Amino acid sequence: MEKNLYIVRCGEVALKGMNKPYFERILLERVRKALECYDDAEARWIDGLMFVRVPDTYSEDDVIASCVRVFGVASVSPAVEAPKDINEIGRIAAEFMQKVIDKEGIKTFKVKGKRADKSFAIESPEIARQVGGMVLKACKVLSVDVHRPDCVLTVDVRREAAYIFRDKVKGFGGLPLGTNGKGLILMSGGIDSPVAAFMMAKRGMSIECVHYHSYPYTSPRAQKKVEELVKVLAGYMGTIRMHVINLLPIQEQIVKNCPEDETTLLVRRFMMRIAEQIAIKNGDMMLITGEDLGQVASQTAEALVVTDSVVDMPVMRPLIAMDKVDIMDKAREIGTYDISIQPYEDCCTVFLPKHPVTKPKRERIEKSESALDIDALVEAAVASEEIIEIRP
Repeated sequence: MEKNLYIVRCGEVALKGMNKPYFERILLERVRKALECYDDAEARWIDGLMFVRVPDTYSEDDVIASCVRVFGVASVSPAVEAPKDINEIGRIAAEFMQKVIDKEGIKTFKVKGKRADKSFAIESPEIARQVGGMVLKACKVLSVDVHRPDCVLTVDVRREAAYIFRDKVKGFGGLPLGTNGKGLILMSGGIDSPVAAFMMAKRGMSIECVHYHSYPYTSPRAQKKVEELVKVLAGYMGTIRMHVINLLPIQEQIVKNCPEDETTLLVRRFMMRIAEQIAIKNGDMMLITGEDLGQVASQTAEALVVTDSVVDMPVMRPLIAMDKVDIMDKAREIGTYDISIQPYEDCCTVFLPKHPVTKPKRERIEKSESALDIDALVEAAVASEEIIEIRP
């Protein structure tokens, strides 16, 4: 069975110095995992590039899509292999270009030569000149345009062979999943938290999530919406564990015993306490939220400081300085936006005060909380935990 060749390039992994072999090993494992759906697929590192071979019965677009979704992959190129003989390189390059002409009707091109193997007698500019001449001779409809060509053909001569490719399909880059510990994200059904989870996973962090509901004030469909969001994320990260917590008893006690304008912030502090307990129990290193500085009353600088004061665990906010429009664009890119905007409200919309406090004082908030049995409420909430495994 014939196999198609794909060149997979890493991004930051190449800069890791003494730790590079570890990151390369994890990235190779992740790519191989992504290719498990293709029979007889293979992947291996050769001189700093990953070479993937998949039977040609599978769609090229599908294989590329599988690879670029792996964090740590910078780009992927469909490629063909040629012996390290300039005439054979030229012949195979011409055949490659003829297929591009037949498919796209291009008129202009240029060749870029690369000589990673310095023992190859012909230098990079001369590789480009000679191969370009052979392509011109074989493909009569083409002309050279070095400034704005329809196609840039790259010839990369390496130790084992020469590789000919055209496109570089961009990946997400970042670091391989699992190389930077594990974190727990507070996952709502909104636009922000799925993007925050994605961004932390792109930095190599394994993710699990906690979701709060206030049934019957929130509907079961609201939780299903969150499960759908996590399923999209699982397409990038693999199976994600979702901890579901009933927050309603805490909200009812806050509404009954505390000032109305502090309701949102007090609920948020309980969310953080509960999340920290779950994170400690499951070996998570930090909490993650989708908060964006100044976006709503509970996300002012003063409110965030008061919120964080109830936990000892670090709180990561990868969206903290992003514009909302940029967050929305990222949500569209990763495929969560259309789910997030579905009109099913989460627990954060329950018992909203008319005029929430925006510049809270920690002492005043703690005084309000003194009317509550904090430990008992947190313990009961954690005990209500339901765990759902969300698979891709």
